[in-house]
Amino acid sequence: MSKSKVVNESDPVVIKKYANRRLYNTETSSYITLDLLSQMTREGREFTVVDAKSGEDITHNVLTQIIMEEEQRGTNMLPVNFLRQLISMYGDSMQSMVPQYLESSMDAFRKNQQQFQEAMKGAFGGGPLAEIAKRNLQMFEAAASAFGNGVPGMPGVPGATPAPAATDGSKDDEIAALKAQLAALNAKIDKLS
Repeated sequence: MSKSKVVNESDPVVIKKYANRRLYNTETSSYITLDLLSQMTREGREFTVVDAKSGEDITHNVLTQIIMEEEQRGTNMLPVNFLRQLISMYGDSMQSMVPQYLESSMDAFRKNQQQFQEAMKGAFGGGPLAEIAKRNLQMFEAAASAFGNGVPGMPGVPGATPAPAATDGSKDDEIAALKAQLAALNAKIDKLS
């Protein structure tokens, strides 16, 4: 009787590294590359890399190797000054605190990044700012309608009326120009939401 193991996405995948430097994914029963491990990391898939002969966990070494390959491709994310500071921390009395500090800093960076992305989606997805702008335009239109009917001289704008005879500096012209600007802004907001 053989028990079949149900693979859970939250269980780390075991990757075996052989002496010939080949990586074997035990979940898919296939050989993989460092690029695929890098992609799995970006997707948030947990894995553990073990030495096929000794069984030693070498995940740290392989992740460091992935970073080195990314840096060699020209995608430099680690500034030279940071690398020098990091190297100088080895053997320092504070060395034991550095990993926790770096991990918490990266967690905070990720959270800030997610909050920023959510805020940007909300700002342009009919969020509170778009609603406020719509309400302001409606109030302005109501106030402007007290001075006349429609938007004078703005063909193509709902409620537009023919332009009045030109009068130098008339209040109607100023109101019409402001109302046209607000109508254009409202149209842009509608497109965004």
